[in-house]
Amino acid sequence: MSGSVNLLGDYLRARRELVTPEQVGLPQIGIRRVPGLRREEVAMLAGISADYYLRLEQGRDRSASRQVLESLARVLRLDDDGAEYLLSLAQPGPRTPRRRPHRETVPTGIRILVDAIGFPAFVEGRYFDVLAANPAAAALSPRLVVGNNRLRDVFLDPAEQALYPAWDEVTARLVAGFRSSVGVAVEDQRFVDLVGSLSIASPRFRELWGRQDVARREGATMSVEHPVVGELTLFREKLPITGTNGQMLVIYHPEPGSRDADKLTLLISSELPSLGSPSRPDIQA
Repeated sequence: MSGSVNLLGDYLRARRELVTPEQVGLPQIGIRRVPGLRREEVAMLAGISADYYLRLEQGRDRSASRQVLESLARVLRLDDDGAEYLLSLAQPGPRTPRRRPHRETVPTGIRILVDAIGFPAFVEGRYFDVLAANPAAAALSPRLVVGNNRLRDVFLDPAEQALYPAWDEVTARLVAGFRSSVGVAVEDQRFVDLVGSLSIASPRFRELWGRQDVARREGATMSVEHPVVGELTLFREKLPITGTNGQMLVIYHPEPGSRDADKLTLLISSELPSLGSPSRPDIQA
């Protein structure tokens, strides 16, 4: 992926193109040939020379100070996650050669916990592979089984897409979380293959990946339109698993005593007899 050569410049350019002159208090004069802000406008607002900013964006200078980067984050209207990501790109450390895929292993205790949880639960790997899952998760979505990839399912599987009434919002959050998960380590062959294939197969993924949004992988409230029980609103927790390279324990649970709790109980009880026991994690990542 050519973008890995100049991660800082790619990020600056992508975010610059998303900020309008009006958002930063600049007058709209004449016809603009580029989306968003011009390079010289970013430099002026950040208090640096246009030539210096050009060198940063072109990758000819990667030694920007924290003060300069924080000024650029302010001009580019980055939130805390985006600003933190920008700082990480400026000091990514030495480049490492592309690594061969390795097997992600779920800790034994976590796998046992997933099987014991009465709510839908699964382990999400660094590249959003499903590494372990319980039958309740498969009751919520048949795609929540070991070996599937959340990005591929949400972007390419019509049945999975139909679960989410707010699919645009879900996909935007998903890709932003994926970029945060991967960070600057974009030399793995698995990353190259996954992003490349999704960019070809899904215009929506290609659009979101080009925006370079970044967000922490964290909990949220999720609404799904389930074919068995209808509308279902659940809390979704994403809990980091210590001692792993980016694995998350994901749990869906309802508000106690709510209609959603009754619906989830009905869904799990009606679907469990037809579901097999969860598989052990065995995934190339």
